[in-house]
Amino acid sequence: MTVERWQLRVSGKVQGVSYRAYTEQKAGELGLTGTVKNLPGGDVEIIAEGTPDDLEALQDWCRNGPPQAMVENVSTETQTPTGEFNDFRVVY
Repeated sequence: MTVERWQLRVSGKVQGVSYRAYTEQKAGELGLTGTVKNLPGGDVEIIAEGTPDDLEALQDWCRNGPPQAMVENVSTETQTPTGEFNDFRVVY
């Protein structure tokens, strides 16, 4: 099984709309590991490790996000997997 690591940066109205909690739930459903956190400029950063198919599914979900979100852009950067995560969690 191929494991990849993606860093996603989501911009738009993505803070104050439970984006992190919904992302944590979706990533868990997909069996991904990693983190999601708010960034000072109003964006959300996701670092996720898993199979390419599951990462693509998360990326697709991120384009819409939870009901109150208004996503403007999702940028993705591929990184070297580290295996440092045991689960997927919100970082505060």
